[in-house]
Amino acid sequence: MRVFLLEDDDAIALGLKYSLEKEGYEVTHVTTAADAKSTWKAGEYDICILDINLPDGNGYDICKFVKESEDIPVIFLTASDAEVNVVMGLEMGADDYICKPFRINELMARIKTVLRRAGKKESASSGADENVERLGNISIYTNEARVTISDTSTGKEEAVELTALEYRLLLTFCNNRGVVLSRNQLLQDMWDVSGDFVNDNTLTVYIKRLRDKIETDPSDPKIIKTVRGLGYIVDK
Repeated sequence: MRVFLLEDDDAIALGLKYSLEKEGYEVTHVTTAADAKSTWKAGEYDICILDINLPDGNGYDICKFVKESEDIPVIFLTASDAEVNVVMGLEMGADDYICKPFRINELMARIKTVLRRAGKKESASSGADENVERLGNISIYTNEARVTISDTSTGKEEAVELTALEYRLLLTFCNNRGVVLSRNQLLQDMWDVSGDFVNDNTLTVYIKRLRDKIETDPSDPKIIKTVRGLGYIVDK
């Protein structure tokens, strides 16, 4: 996977580049809007990570510039989580954003989520299971946005009807299996089909509905587990 990184803070960029390359990503790093425009080549990268505040412009303009040449996933790095910044970034076509300072593990999880949401695979694996994610007896066919549940006694698959937000929530858990996700992290990744952000009470409802549909016993969930005081985890 190839990453186009625009970050003018050398310390942040150095740490990011090191961590990304350690995970197997190829990183092209630029520090200014001018360098970004002169270096960018359509079809060369799988994802863009763009700082918003730049010495000669802003990441919004670079996002627009990039999106004019191809529809590539974009994550914004921002020093503020003000709603106006978030909304502006999403309206520019961004797929996600993360506020500084951030934990590198959180950014890695966001990158994986955005890449999978965009249908990009992190490995060169092949075969029938390439576009199927499995959580216990749950199968998620990402190419078709289709979810099934298998009967453990017969092996027969039955379709699970999910709303768009329930499906997105399930994918978020799937892409971050083994990681405890706080409610705030889930809320940052969730917005409804009209672009409105999901609030805390609504998130509770969607988690309950999702459990009702995929858990054998929703009152004692085995797939989406609650980590008391911290959030939720899927470790299947």
